[in-house]
Amino acid sequence: MTHCKLIGFLAFGLSAVAMSSTTLAQESGAGETGDNYMENLQACQAVQADTERLRCYDNAVARVVTASEAGEVRLVDRGDVDKTRRRLFGFSLPDLGIFGSGDEGELELLESKVTRVISINRNKITFEIEEGSVWYISDAPSRVIRRLEPGASVAFKKAALGSYFIRVEGMTGVKGKRVD
Repeated sequence: MTHCKLIGFLAFGLSAVAMSSTTLAQESGAGETGDNYMENLQACQAVQADTERLRCYDNAVARVVTASEAGEVRLVDRGDVDKTRRRLFGFSLPDLGIFGSGDEGELELLESKVTRVISINRNKITFEIEEGSVWYISDAPSRVIRRLEPGASVAFKKAALGSYFIRVEGMTGVKGKRVD
């Protein structure tokens, strides 16, 4: 993923989670429209009268649907978040709060398959994995070069200074880095 694509993806992600505060009066339909969609829906739960609660839910859901149709918000499930984490593995990103928090916010280990070998030049090798990311190993031993082919299993584990230990077909890891 190029840096331009990454920035565009992050901008889209940030716009999907951008929120502002709203009041209970807004939740029940009296007042301006807010864009904190979860708070709008949660506030409706506190409305006691059935008719008012239904009106509150109708208004809150209508705002979510309208924002979704306008491309301002996108609901994603756990599978989408996990898939995105895998695609972004290897990039240094600030904690944006959109991929979870704490221990679940960043993958420590990524296991994947090689989809193509881009280049082999002496002991330098560049390859792509299923998630679309491109990786580079500068001092690859010949045993790694021989095994690194489409379909080969690879595991990536974070190392020091932005590098990663890359294990090919379960062999001892070699240092490499993500280049795209």
